[in-house]
Amino acid sequence: MADPPKPRPATECRWDLVALGEVMLRLDPGDGRIATTRSFRVWEGGGEYNVARGLRRCFGLRTTVVTALADNPVGRLVEDLVLQGGVDTSHLRFVPYDGVGRGVRNGLNFTERGFGVRGAVGCSDRGHTAASQLHAGEIDWDGLLVGEGARWLHTGGIFAGLSETTAEVAEEAMRAARAAGCVVSYDLNYRPSLWQGIGGSERAVEVNRRLAGLVDVMFGNEEDFSAALGFEIPGVEESFSDLDVGGYESMLEQVVGDYPNLGAIATSLRTVRSANRNDWSGVCYVNGELHRGAVCQDLEILDRVGGGDSFASGFVYGVLSGMGVDDALAYGIAHGALAMTTPGDTSMATLAEVERLAAGGDARVRR
Repeated sequence: MADPPKPRPATECRWDLVALGEVMLRLDPGDGRIATTRSFRVWEGGGEYNVARGLRRCFGLRTTVVTALADNPVGRLVEDLVLQGGVDTSHLRFVPYDGVGRGVRNGLNFTERGFGVRGAVGCSDRGHTAASQLHAGEIDWDGLLVGEGARWLHTGGIFAGLSETTAEVAEEAMRAARAAGCVVSYDLNYRPSLWQGIGGSERAVEVNRRLAGLVDVMFGNEEDFSAALGFEIPGVEESFSDLDVGGYESMLEQVVGDYPNLGAIATSLRTVRSANRNDWSGVCYVNGELHRGAVCQDLEILDRVGGGDSFASGFVYGVLSGMGVDDALAYGIAHGALAMTTPGDTSMATLAEVERLAAGGDARVRR
């Protein structure tokens, strides 16, 4: 296993983190259902972007997103939402729109939250999007990562799975980041609906295994390592609270055995008791040792989408701030938990709230 990641000094870089991924418009029916609602609230969201936004909005770090949008009012709405989130848009590309979306369009993500025994439901409409048509060679990675300077590059399996060309863009970016001395993180973020029409889990494993050799910090959950990388957890149970820790550690040893470049693997864990009540925690494997975070028992959830991304941004913040593994893990767990108490894909938590929860605080009224 490689040494734990050591980010470049902040004084040498314009950006603490660069995110590479698609940003979609999320249409949220609130307490209703997609198929029966008559109104939607809109948010922006995307697995890779959510990490950059959390780092900017909650933790005050300097982040930018590399993506593309069709240049029409929907694309401009997404841009406006990104601007409100504080993430820099100077590396956002606008692609000319043909009037009806025959050649290029913006991604839409309809998501209902679920309640009790009814789980959350997502319905994506993202074919032929501007981000999915990005090609290797279009982005000046040296100018961004070296010229402007970046401490960290974050991308993942959602962006890599959008098309053949996006996997190539991700690989190009990751190679450039490693050459520039950036930490490279990758969230496996397996989505069955994303891969089902292009080869399913087998294709996901093929793509993610190709990119895993370029990663310093790998994120995912227990399902991701199986469906997106092809590893199985010996002795796995339905509930992570009953998980055979030895079996889980054995699986992670296999992962780093295949990918000795990995400096850390950080994994969010949840037990789904109902759509709005989960047990929530995380583990991190570093230096051949499994670190296990505190469990948020029976966490009440308003909107679970984006919890894993907020876990990742909390952990990244910890590493960038020079924290030890256990503290970075605690910040990731706390930020993910808080993000799931508010609507939308992105975090509305404050640093003070994260610090309080990571230190074992409660939900007492603050006056």
